[in-house]
Amino acid sequence: MDHPLPWAGPSVSRRYVSHHGYGGEAELFGALDLGTNNCRLMIAAQTAGGFRVVDSFTRTVRLGEGLHHSGRLSDAAMKRTVEALLICAERLERRQVGVFHAVATEACRRAINGRAFIQHAQAEAGFEIHIISGREEASLAVESCANLIHNHRFGLPRGRALLFDIGGGSTEIAWVRSDASSQTESLIGYLSLPVGVVTLAEQFGPVNNMTPARYREMVAYTRDYLLEFENVHRIRSEIKRDQVRLIGTSGTVTTLASLILDLPRYARAAVDGSLLPASSARLAVRKLQDMGLGNIEAHPCIGPDRAPFVLPGCAIFEAIHDIWPMQDIIVADRGLRDGMILRMLRQTSHASRRSARSHSARRVFSTPSFIQATGS
Repeated sequence: MDHPLPWAGPSVSRRYVSHHGYGGEAELFGALDLGTNNCRLMIAAQTAGGFRVVDSFTRTVRLGEGLHHSGRLSDAAMKRTVEALLICAERLERRQVGVFHAVATEACRRAINGRAFIQHAQAEAGFEIHIISGREEASLAVESCANLIHNHRFGLPRGRALLFDIGGGSTEIAWVRSDASSQTESLIGYLSLPVGVVTLAEQFGPVNNMTPARYREMVAYTRDYLLEFENVHRIRSEIKRDQVRLIGTSGTVTTLASLILDLPRYARAAVDGSLLPASSARLAVRKLQDMGLGNIEAHPCIGPDRAPFVLPGCAIFEAIHDIWPMQDIIVADRGLRDGMILRMLRQTSHASRRSARSHSARRVFSTPSFIQATGS
């Protein structure tokens, strides 16, 4: 399935880290997202309308396991992660990817030995990995969801969008200004909460014994982090004026959507771009609480690897919706990899146009007519 480019306009973030090439033709683009819980690779080819996924790889590496208590990445977690990165390197080499970009997020930002690990991982895998800031993480999420921000399927244009991305080690909140006439968007403010599904699960104890009281504690704990951002940006007043679109991009919201759609197995095409009624989402959360860990693990849209983090993710989702209550949430099965691919495509397109202009200028300046016109 093609992934459309976002509407034309300036990038939300001007910062762009240089790519590390593999020597192949620049027809294939690769993006790697090394998160607190997962290592994800996407390889894509440009199409007329955006890009088409050629290959993808996801492995649960649990890089941030134990980080909340120790402040360090453990030897076992680093070993698992390097093994996954070596698989990614082999796929990149086999596909002869021409343009590639890899980023690491909260676990490596927070860990005492995060930078040392990245140096070791780069040496093992043979490609650069850049630890990005929370702001850059939020910007890439906005980049990946730009065409949802402007999509007329979701009603009249809105002047603002609030995007949240619930990750393993952190949750990114992006407050976005949207211009319907120019179909552009820009970042007003962002918040990188040091609260993710992995860190919350570790902080509040075993998920297999999640009492309603402990779940409410997780919601309250997360909600406290959001209040200051609300006090600064007054997002609720914009919600009351019906000027905001709420967009969720994470495993939590896609899981809730798949439950509400009653999918026999997870299907991205059915979930991405769907509209999630808040009332239905709350009912789905209650259903998950009643299911227990064993039944969550057995659910075909979840599985045992993700099951321990579903309820912590729901707690973060409910905290966000408590602070910013909206009737509907736009669901985005997109992430940093999508944003990176789209940014690379834009960069390549701009570079090609600059090269074409330069080549054209050189040809014009060498013609006799130009020499005559200058009086030479």
